[in-house]
Amino acid sequence: MLNVGDKAPLFEAKDQNGNTVKLVDLCRDYKHVVLYFYPKDDTPGCTKEACAFRDYFAEFKKRGAGVLGVSTDPVKSHDKFVEKYKLPFTLLADEDKKIVEAYGVWGEKTFMWRKYTGTFRMTFLIGPDGRIKKIWSKMKPEEHAAEVLAALSK
Repeated sequence: MLNVGDKAPLFEAKDQNGNTVKLVDLCRDYKHVVLYFYPKDDTPGCTKEACAFRDYFAEFKKRGAGVLGVSTDPVKSHDKFVEKYKLPFTLLADEDKKIVEAYGVWGEKTFMWRKYTGTFRMTFLIGPDGRIKKIWSKMKPEEHAAEVLAALSK
């Protein structure tokens, strides 16, 4: 379980265009990195959350924050999701589940009384020093981007 103040686990993964993205580079390029984990592309809650980050993206950029969405969907799925909703930020394909496991967001879930293994909706705010500044584990997908933006203003 990761906590505020911990070093964010380093990773590299393919984005929606098939390019390799490394956390170490992002921490160098931005004041903050917003790393949000979501269960699945183009599903109701995940679409609301992604579109909210899209709608606030200019504000994140003004504050020097990079936004990254991570799910276990493949690159091709991310590419379609980005195109369909005109998402201006990077989505990472974690098909081998190394990132979701490193961040502790992969585990047993229950939906409609059925148990299965999947990605928990969580967000980590990472500072330029690579340390976790804030963690969100409970949120409403459509309101979450505004919460994260408010935390950047403090």
